[in-house]
Amino acid sequence: MRYISTRGGMTPQPFSETLLEGLAPDGGLAVPEQLPQVDAETLERWRALTYPQLAAEVLGLFATDIPREDLARMTADAYVDFPDAVVPLRSIGDGITLVGLSEGPTLAFKDMAMQFLGQALDYVLERKDQVLNIVGATSGDTGSAAEHALRGKDRVSVFMLSPQGRMSSFQRAQMYSLDDANVHNIAVEGVFDDCQNLVKKLAGDLEFKRAQHLGAVNSINLGRIAAQVVYYFWAWLRVTDAVEPEFRSGFEVSFTVPSGNFGNILSGFFAKGMGVPIRRLVLAANENNVLDEFFRTGVYRPRSAADTHATSSPSMDISKASNLERFIFELVGQDPSRVADFFRSIDEQGFVDLSAEQPRFEAEFGVVSGTSTHADRLATIRSVHEASGEIIDPHTADGVKVAREFLETDVPMLVLETAKPQKFAETITEAIGVELEFSAELQRMLAAPQHVTEMADDEQALRAFVAANALH
Repeated sequence: MRYISTRGGMTPQPFSETLLEGLAPDGGLAVPEQLPQVDAETLERWRALTYPQLAAEVLGLFATDIPREDLARMTADAYVDFPDAVVPLRSIGDGITLVGLSEGPTLAFKDMAMQFLGQALDYVLERKDQVLNIVGATSGDTGSAAEHALRGKDRVSVFMLSPQGRMSSFQRAQMYSLDDANVHNIAVEGVFDDCQNLVKKLAGDLEFKRAQHLGAVNSINLGRIAAQVVYYFWAWLRVTDAVEPEFRSGFEVSFTVPSGNFGNILSGFFAKGMGVPIRRLVLAANENNVLDEFFRTGVYRPRSAADTHATSSPSMDISKASNLERFIFELVGQDPSRVADFFRSIDEQGFVDLSAEQPRFEAEFGVVSGTSTHADRLATIRSVHEASGEIIDPHTADGVKVAREFLETDVPMLVLETAKPQKFAETITEAIGVELEFSAELQRMLAAPQHVTEMADDEQALRAFVAANALH
């Protein structure tokens, strides 16, 4: 299995090289030359596996350059701090099941991929005798998951950009309370898209990237996408455990995915392409509904920082979704020149009109979408709590609200849980009047001194900071 760039300018390379590369040298994103395929017989063989064992099997289809026994050791170590089930499924009524992705150390779904990525980067860097300086951007949960997965590692340093004043107080504390020497938090004046733009500018300067040994842990890193594919397989297997064996093959489920940077739902798109019987992939947006507009109309119109709303589901406050490029690559028949045309249209006129292709989104790829607002998520948190006793976070509430619009008889609807509600306690209190309890460990984290460097939206200032603090 080898990987190419969506922009067509990268020599095919193995999985381990894409882990270190992050953004491709031509500015594109790494994608498989072709997706691996999994048949019904293999799915049945995987049914009895634990989550770490399943992860080794699925990731082994992507990381063919890493010995399977090494992958198995990495996945076992990655999920050691999770409960035995790792990803529990639980019903909340109305035909909706939550896929519990927030059992990891930072209480968010990003741990599912980031804990593996931390193991994989360590493994590859050790064998190459290299160091890596991660420059990433976060709208809330990616940063803490990356920092907790990579803190204290000798060969990796993390420079994590976050938008000033745009995250919850819990998210800020979870990142900024870390005082490890290899973790550098940078609060940028602006929104997430400004942070992401800065990351891409540094990664696009190949001379600087090579000199400073830069890499990425955002979902532009193919390793993140591959690791997230695993839980789509796992969720389908767990749902169909209750189905009579003769009816399991081809038994379809739908997934609803709260979406910001399009990475999580892209992993579902890959899983569907690999053979998981997925009927629909339902994209749930918040008020920053650029992606919903695109999938409903075919018109992609990114917003400026000034037009990007600060919402109560802040991890989705994104108006330029990096991973959409991987979907566009498939939409245009894997033609790099058409991908370039897509971005050229945005640069020249601020939007792209693909309305002629829009019917294919659901018919061919199974992707539909919807939008949720602050009032919607409060009402959804309230209704789920009243019906099931479950308390869900605001992003998961966006997912449940939109999932309800696409329920189908005899097609289970699975909503990917985004985070534990404690990360957004103020919104939970507003919705149901409950003051959430925090463990003694979380209370210490919230009260701990915070370590962060504030910075203007300034590429040169960031370059200087990275150069002064990078590992070499």
